[in-house]
Amino acid sequence: MLKINSILRLIALLTILCLSIGCAHKTDTNPEKYTYRIVNSYPHDPEAFTQGLAWDKGFIFEGTGIYGHSSLRKQSLQTGRTEHKIDYQDDIFAEGVTVFDDKIYQLTWKNRLVFIYDKHDLSLIKKLNYPREGWGITHDSHNLIVSDGSSTLYFIDPETLTEVRRITVQQRSRTISALNELEYINGSVYANIWKSNRIVIISPSNGEVEGWIDLSGLDKKLSKDNSSGVLNGIMFDPDKQRLFVTGKLWPTLFEIELVKDT
Repeated sequence: MLKINSILRLIALLTILCLSIGCAHKTDTNPEKYTYRIVNSYPHDPEAFTQGLAWDKGFIFEGTGIYGHSSLRKQSLQTGRTEHKIDYQDDIFAEGVTVFDDKIYQLTWKNRLVFIYDKHDLSLIKKLNYPREGWGITHDSHNLIVSDGSSTLYFIDPETLTEVRRITVQQRSRTISALNELEYINGSVYANIWKSNRIVIISPSNGEVEGWIDLSGLDKKLSKDNSSGVLNGIMFDPDKQRLFVTGKLWPTLFEIELVKDT
């Protein structure tokens, strides 16, 4: 009896430990699977090599890449027209953008710099060094969340860019890499998988995959052929709960509704 009691106490202690470090959040349940329904289509600059999208109070902020063509743009949803544009010098390859606390943060790929702008007039506030490649960026109202093309998401202090914590994105212990453009939507992180037609939905607490969105065939809905441009660009309007996606060099920005794949 003494031995059994000792085992039971050990199990209880392990359970408490697991709860304290978040093991209880790990789950073997299958992630949700979604397809999509197109709700609306809007014009998008077919010359824009989209690296990131962000929605703020009726405007789109878009980051575009390629050396010699990188930019930050403020655009109209309805017309696709660029209201304001910042062009980077030729040695900058710009990446994802997010709007946080009246500032726009834009990553760079290999330059290891983050540019921070005033969202009202796109005036440069400052630029800060960053220790790794920048791919996608979003925020959870407390920290910036940044990808670097690996299976890791980094939670970054918005003032100092110091790392607060990190998570490894995985599904049943299988890591999911090539995380690119990011968007924080209703408590989850959505990430484009580079060079694929899929978006993964991630728990920000432990990195577990909560769902997959299959956007296959969306590129066939474009107003003209665009076989070279891959899906990249996720944007969410929290007020109207609208989800938008596009791709590099796509002439169209799509508003979509997720449909459970049964």
